[in-house]
Amino acid sequence: MSETPERVTYATLAGGQSDEFQRRWDLALDRLRPALGGRHGHLIGGQEHGLREADGDVFEDHSPIDRRRLLGRFSVGTAEDVDHAVRAARRGFAAWSERPWPERTALLRRAAELIEERGFDLSALVGLEVGKNRLEAMGDVTETADLIRYYCEQMERHAGFDRPMARLSSHEETRSILRPYGVWAVISPFNFPAALAGGPVSAALLAGNTVVLKPSPEAPLTALALYAAFREAGVPAEALQLVHGPGEPTGAALVDHPGVDGLLFTGSKEVGMGILRRFTRDYPKPCITEMGGKNPAVVMPSADLDAAAEGILRSAFGLQGQKCSACSRAYVHRDVKDRWLETLVEKTRSLVIGDPTRHGVFLGPVIHERAYDTFQAASDTARRDGKILTGGEVRREGALAHGYFVAPTVVDALPPDHDLFRKELFVPLVCVATVDSLEQAIEHANRTDYGLTAGLFSGDQDEIDTFLERIQAGVVYVNRRAGATTGAWPGVQPFGGWKGSGSSGKSSGGLYYVQQFLREQSRTVVR
Repeated sequence: MSETPERVTYATLAGGQSDEFQRRWDLALDRLRPALGGRHGHLIGGQEHGLREADGDVFEDHSPIDRRRLLGRFSVGTAEDVDHAVRAARRGFAAWSERPWPERTALLRRAAELIEERGFDLSALVGLEVGKNRLEAMGDVTETADLIRYYCEQMERHAGFDRPMARLSSHEETRSILRPYGVWAVISPFNFPAALAGGPVSAALLAGNTVVLKPSPEAPLTALALYAAFREAGVPAEALQLVHGPGEPTGAALVDHPGVDGLLFTGSKEVGMGILRRFTRDYPKPCITEMGGKNPAVVMPSADLDAAAEGILRSAFGLQGQKCSACSRAYVHRDVKDRWLETLVEKTRSLVIGDPTRHGVFLGPVIHERAYDTFQAASDTARRDGKILTGGEVRREGALAHGYFVAPTVVDALPPDHDLFRKELFVPLVCVATVDSLEQAIEHANRTDYGLTAGLFSGDQDEIDTFLERIQAGVVYVNRRAGATTGAWPGVQPFGGWKGSGSSGKSSGGLYYVQQFLREQSRTVVR
């Protein structure tokens, strides 16, 4: 396949509007559908394992757009399967880590090219598997390629992280060299099934580690397509393993395996904190937990109210609110709240809900029945304790009857300390509170265990400076129509959280990410 006819990112709202883009997306869907529904095993040492019925349990991957649509059947990874994968990765470590870093970089640049060349097929798969609309799905794929390229650039700019140090005498030479750990496990989520699998896998491989990838059971087909791109680019069979399954037993077996030297998990705070405690129980090992958010946006009287409504809508309802960076809280100054709310509600009611693989649809389904139930419970609570201005209902009519569709929801009149202002829901629901000052808004915004993203809409430079100085979040946006709290891009906005949103203090797509997969060795040689 040739490259995409236009560059698509959800960070800038660029691309994805041409007739040619839509035509090629339709063709990709037509190619994809006949191949769906097959049986898939784990990929260990380049071979497929677990295909026999007698080999263990199987889980089914159904599209959230239509639960009747079977996308594939996958083997559930057992402790034995995980052990097999870790041992294969350990066997491959010496050869891969000793390969010169420019060779590893060249192979991974080729993987990025393949991912981008297959952009339409991959994004169509993402759309079917997790319910992303066309723009978001292609943005996910484009981001994956850009993450890989950016991490390659970091290796090149730092000359493989090999630096001379000062000398104590003319007879000795010391160098600081960052070296790989060994075997890394990457446990990736459903919501960015390409970028949040391909990004960390590529960083770990670039650093010279070997990798065992366990994708979300809601997105195993996307992981298979990524694995194929890495392997076809030249990544050796024993450098990258793929095992399928849920958190129990598969994820737990990876966390507990003594042969795993480092682990990266992306998902909820509850699960991430459990992994952090469990993985490092015997001795310190690198454990990167990229967790959730309860992300606020603040709107002040000097703001462009249309931009504020658009930016908060896109961040609250993009991917059905199923982003750790989604805007789920809005603190709006009393002087402009009514006017702003009128605009937000009007825009929200105009959003098209439906099959997100169709052109013109903005809002697809939530990912599974648990999310469906979470939305209904939160809507019932909002209706009881506050006021739902729009939304609050599940959608079962017509073509939506067999999917997990819900209406984007705006809630007002809740107490600012209500649970819906504190608990991460991962559904398309935003709560609005009235504030009388920026100081009060910042106080409310910071009153959470999370610290991932935050946004401000203001035309006052003093307010902007105050917000940037005092807000407790790792990613901050000001006056961003494209997304009040969402839309970070590799090499542009490093993406990582403070407090309960992340364990490392370093951000994906940023200057310090690759180094997390390496450890320092000081080498002194006396001549």
